[in-house]
Formats: sequence, C-alpha cells, structure tokens
Amino acid sequence: MPPAKPFRQLDFLNYLEHLDASTGRVAHASMPPSMARVMAAANEAGEPSQAVDQLIELLKAHKAVWQASFDTDVVAGELRRYQKYAKPGQPSPHIVQLRQQQAVARQASSQSKQSFIKAASAFVRSVGIEVPQRMGLEVFIIGWIDANVPTTFAFAAE
Repeated sequence: MPPAKPFRQLDFLNYLEHLDASTGRVAHASMPPSMARVMAAANEAGEPSQAVDQLIELLKAHKAVWQASFDTDVVAGELRRYQKYAKPGQPSPHIVQLRQQQAVARQASSQSKQSFIKAASAFVRSVGIEVPQRMGLEVFIIGWIDANVPTTFAFAAE
C-alpha cells in the first residue's frame, strides 16, 4: 500500500473550522489578495462570514475528493496485484471482494466529485469570482485553491 500523501490545505482548513472571535491573527502565511478578501469579513465581524463558510465546505469537499482518489488507487493497485496471478475460471472470493471494494470506492469518488462541484459553484457565487469561459469549474477551482489557499499555515494568539 503506498503511503498517503497529506492533504496540503489541512492546517488552513482546521484553522477555518475553529475560526471565531477568540481565534488569533494569521501568522506565517502569506495570503494572496483574493484570499485576504475572503477572510476580511471574518476578521472584522469576529465570526465567519458566508464566504468563509463556503470556503470551509469547498475545502472539505476537496479533501473528500482527494481521499476518494487515494482509496480508489489503493484498491485498484491491490486488485491488479492479485488478478495478475489469478487462475482462469471462477474468480477467488478475495478477488470478488476486491472488485466490490473497487465499486464502492468508485461510487464514493463520483459522489465526492459531485459535492465538490456543488461546493465550488456555491463558493464562486458567494465570493464573486469570475470563472473563465471554456474552462471547467472543477479545473478552475482546483487551480484557484492551489494558488490562493496557504499550504503551510500557523496562527498566533494576539
């Protein structure tokens, strides 16, 4: 089983989930202007704004897509390994079980992608981001997350 790559925006997601009036200020994270604009409403009012709530849902959905992709790859790799030396004829119960796990993983992947696109659509509407024409929302928002959401993040109390 290959080692799991960590979800790159996990620290920032944890910070956003615990964001409230008592949370400290952002440190060690250079936020791009577009992310600063999203976070500004949360810092002024002391409570997360709708845009921050939408960003939390977007990052959770992105994490779910990442996890489902990893699970699908793991099951597919294991299935390939066992099918490689399988004898012709009736498949073994273990291979049948792996095929069932693969079907479950694919279904989870499809559901997570649907929820990601739904969350991306809601986030883009709430923040007012213009999606370029002839570019899919999924491709655009993944690029936006990679460019704007901090991957190394720490916060300090005021």
